[in-house]
Amino acid sequence: MRVLTFATALALGTCLAAPALADDHTTTTQAAPMDLTFERVFASPSLDGPAPRQAKLSPDGRYLTLLRNREDDRERYDLWAYDREKDDWSMLVDSEKLSSGRELSEDEKMQRERARVGSLKGIIDYQWTKEADAVLVPLDGDLYLARIGGEVVQLTDTEESELNPSLSSTGAYVSFVRDRQLWVGDVGAEASPVTPKEGEDIRWGEAEFVAQEEMARLTGYWWSPDDRRIAVQRFDESGVGIVTRAAIGATGTKVFDQRYPVAGSANAIVDLFVMDPNGRNRVKVDLGDNPDIYLARVDWAPDGSALYVQRQNREQTLLDVLKVDPATGASEVVFTENAAMEDYWINLSDDYKWLDDGSLIWWSERDGYGHLYRYAEGNWQQLTSGDWVVTKLLGVDQVRGRVYFQGTKDDVLAQQIYMFDLADPAQVTRLTDLSYVNSGTMDNKAQTLLVTRSNDDRPPQSYLADAEGTRLAWIEQNELDADHPYTPYLASHRPTQYGVLPAEDGTLLYWEMVAPDLEPGKKYPVYFYHYGGPGPQIVTKGWNGALRQAIVDKGYIWFALDNRGSANRGVKFEQPIYRAMGGVEVRDQKAGAEFLTQFDFVDPDKIAIDGWSYGGYMTLKQLQADPGLYAAGISGAPVTRWELYDTHYTERYMGTPQDDAEAYEAASAIPDATKITDPMLLIHGMADDNVVFENATELISAMQEGNVPFQMMLYPGYTHRVSGEQISPHRYNTVFRFLEHHGVTPPE
Repeated sequence: MRVLTFATALALGTCLAAPALADDHTTTTQAAPMDLTFERVFASPSLDGPAPRQAKLSPDGRYLTLLRNREDDRERYDLWAYDREKDDWSMLVDSEKLSSGRELSEDEKMQRERARVGSLKGIIDYQWTKEADAVLVPLDGDLYLARIGGEVVQLTDTEESELNPSLSSTGAYVSFVRDRQLWVGDVGAEASPVTPKEGEDIRWGEAEFVAQEEMARLTGYWWSPDDRRIAVQRFDESGVGIVTRAAIGATGTKVFDQRYPVAGSANAIVDLFVMDPNGRNRVKVDLGDNPDIYLARVDWAPDGSALYVQRQNREQTLLDVLKVDPATGASEVVFTENAAMEDYWINLSDDYKWLDDGSLIWWSERDGYGHLYRYAEGNWQQLTSGDWVVTKLLGVDQVRGRVYFQGTKDDVLAQQIYMFDLADPAQVTRLTDLSYVNSGTMDNKAQTLLVTRSNDDRPPQSYLADAEGTRLAWIEQNELDADHPYTPYLASHRPTQYGVLPAEDGTLLYWEMVAPDLEPGKKYPVYFYHYGGPGPQIVTKGWNGALRQAIVDKGYIWFALDNRGSANRGVKFEQPIYRAMGGVEVRDQKAGAEFLTQFDFVDPDKIAIDGWSYGGYMTLKQLQADPGLYAAGISGAPVTRWELYDTHYTERYMGTPQDDAEAYEAASAIPDATKITDPMLLIHGMADDNVVFENATELISAMQEGNVPFQMMLYPGYTHRVSGEQISPHRYNTVFRFLEHHGVTPPE
């Protein structure tokens, strides 16, 4: 797979090659091309093949467990176990047989939305006991203990959901949150609350909204390694503003008063306590004099002697690491992490590990790129360096002194897994195949790797490897053989081409393109997909699923571009969006559209843009900034005014509406809504609790009051995730009917 310059791509023109299968593909006899429909793309079995989740090794290393989706229901997951001694797979828990069918509580539904698993059914998580003889399984709001051998014991049976269930560190206790309290009990015995009940606005053991949605912190309590103490969060959201969320459904409307901290408003007040498992001997942790902070991360020292707390300031430019005495709650600052440059922010990370010797492996962007450092006895040692980023710390083998990580050292579009010795960190060894995009996880002792890999022509595979990267066993080989669900469509599978183009300041921007089988002399429409916001990297060399192939089968060119502000290119690449959202990203995407018009096989009058969430916002800003450049735009669940979005995300990049009013006004999609002259389709879930529906209604009102024509498709009962076996094809069929109506169609 090559990265193409503009000149090379032009030279390819109408001769984009058919995909070559990787060497270890099973050879298949390909039939005549079959076009993909959106109905088939979202039906079961998944065209990606099996999609295992949550792969974990048992504490004794004998079993590998994972969640595997069903062939007849791609969104329902069961628990499977692989016995490494017997080389045998078996279903440990059948979610359908065990299911009570009980509807989840609203709190659990919202937690699943925050964790991006709201569409999944059956088992979505589980935890091994320390003795490796059983697994704790949450299902339908209740808890079960599945023992190796087949016995399943139900631990709870209540109408309310047991949130954030966990086994304690030694496996002696089971804990969960119910009715705003933390409950603890001996495994197999009745649990009881260990925190007080203080009313509707005060919760114990849960993470507040912004921690779940924006900080990737989904829990609010942490067991010590010896089970002697628990750190428990308490938050009071009485001062947080209420958004009245009307969950408009097909047969009625439910109204929820949701505490939602919009930019510039009050956050929940968060406190941290340490207590015994029965709730006694509770002490309050000293988090400082300023209550307007974020509790970013909480970790116990390996020996339980101390608690380490990451405290982030409201502006997200400082991160203090506190050392807490669990007996008294007294704290001291170990060190402070500062934003890597002026007019920048701190990107929170889970890529750190406290070691048994008291030192710390720590991820930081302090040199302009995300790299690993070691902190020991007040001194810092940089472990990795270069114009690339470490994207994930996988594990540390403390016995052999080895560190494993994932990163972009060889290719920003194809992450690999690497290892180095702490004694000689400059010698970095790659453990994975450059022809794939790779990701991984490891056991706590960093003895075994679980690797997932894919490329443009190969759906995801996963395998078990030793610490040297040598494959031991396939978890899911996912061969494109005669039985694979994608095989009937291989003959029409089109390759992805990659390239770079310059932004206005000369920064190189990566793009990807998938074109149909081009006929000489014909010009084709472009489906230009974008996200545009900080965080996600869209352009990679990994498997991208069947959706884009279905779009290409309809006769469209798929195109995407990663603008400045997106991740994995370093601080200077992200920084330009600071206090300027809706500016540089729009201009970079415009450069992509203008670049496309130089291809003789592209119809310059038929470039349509589509994006969801931040991408939906981008559609609006692009149509406003450059009338006539795009043939049409689809705006899905857009933020239309940043004062309506939450504190932690918005203020990180935009400051507050009080202090940065001009930046908010410039970034808003409402003032120039009536300048949209190109065809526009607005899509929004009417029960959206993330980008609340008010974002859509403000836009709708502004355009109606200005007598500006547009189209819209609203989905009753759906949140920010408008998806499902029938809803997803409906959404995409709506998009392409809209494009056809406005003449954005393939050549005859």
